[in-house]
Amino acid sequence: MTERKTQIVVVGGGAAGLGLARKLGKRYGRARHDIILVDRNRSHIWKPLLHEVAAGSLDPNLEDVGYGGHAALWGYRFFNAAIESIERENRTITTAPLLDEEGEVVVDRHVLRYDYLVLAMGGVSNDFGIEGVREHAMFLEDRRQADRFRQVLLNACLNVNARRRDDPDARLSICIVGGGATGVELSAELVNCAKTLRDYGLEVFDESALELHLLEAGPRLLPALEPDIAQGVRDELEGLGVDVRTGAMVERLERGRIHIRDGDTLEARMILWAAGVRGDRSVARMSDLELTKLDQFVVEPTLRSTRDERIFAIGDCASCTLPGSERPVPPRAQSAQQMADCVFDNLDRAQKGEPLRDFVYKDRGALVSLSRFATLGSVRTGSGGGVAVEGRIARAAYMSLYRLHLLSIHGWLRGSVQIVAAKINKVVRPTVKLH
Repeated sequence: MTERKTQIVVVGGGAAGLGLARKLGKRYGRARHDIILVDRNRSHIWKPLLHEVAAGSLDPNLEDVGYGGHAALWGYRFFNAAIESIERENRTITTAPLLDEEGEVVVDRHVLRYDYLVLAMGGVSNDFGIEGVREHAMFLEDRRQADRFRQVLLNACLNVNARRRDDPDARLSICIVGGGATGVELSAELVNCAKTLRDYGLEVFDESALELHLLEAGPRLLPALEPDIAQGVRDELEGLGVDVRTGAMVERLERGRIHIRDGDTLEARMILWAAGVRGDRSVARMSDLELTKLDQFVVEPTLRSTRDERIFAIGDCASCTLPGSERPVPPRAQSAQQMADCVFDNLDRAQKGEPLRDFVYKDRGALVSLSRFATLGSVRTGSGGGVAVEGRIARAAYMSLYRLHLLSIHGWLRGSVQIVAAKINKVVRPTVKLH
């Protein structure tokens, strides 16, 4: 009789899930284990790069990773679907039907068993229940949305370029809501894009044609950074011509119009919502696992679900409050990758019947890249304090975060090759992607 394999299912192929699936496949192989990665998309791109994809400064085809080929290389299986429900009693998950662009069923509902389940679905933008956000704003949650933003942006630029031949005052107004890393970095990338387009055939379009607004409901930009660094970022953006407004709480959106609580109104051809992260509302219907008010899975310090010892959650979809902390671990790329490493170890411990270890979050600091104009932030030292950095040092530290991600999902050898290839592409490829 064939021995039943230990089946570990990872739901979500983001930075945490994909890195975890690779390490599990490499450690256990296919002899006695079956590692399955489930994701609704067929390829992965690092989420912190989506603002560059949206602005056209990064070609996503050079950076994305196909799950199928990656799975074949590293000894796990890929199942293309979205999770629909978790049946804890049977230790199974049910996936939703996979549909094509015409709505036809490609793969019907499917049931996958698991011995251990890791939920790594990521998060979605928090609309805070504000009227009109879902109907009239764009988002940057995945590559599809980033590609759509770039196409709408390019069409708008072409339109303004044509109108400026007769009306030099014709402008493109864009409003970004949310003064976190995504909103700040996208603002700078859009300014860079506007400065570049004249060299790519839009003869009368330059930065003077762009009217860019950045709204933040809180008292300052980038709350993860020290106040003086955040102020430096604001000064840089305002120096680039960005209209930065803090304490600007959006009351409602209409098509092409933003209503702010102080009574002010902004007209904008494009609205991008980048205000906060929450869990997908659909998870409340998946199971009876404990959730926060923001639909994130509540986990113990070991990252195991509070209601099932066979289920773990990591990344933006998880809420983990560590002993001695008042607030959960922040939803950041570095914390997601660290969580994946912890669960990798704990899955091995669980199979051996050993005690699980608590997750330890190491804050390595925060950095913000303002396109080619500046890089600012702070780096944590061994003593726990933060050191402010900028310029070339900050840029090198910022790039190291992506390089660590490449090493996590490709391993040292292939990851190093990817890093070299990325450097070459920077030299030989156009500055802006216009298709």
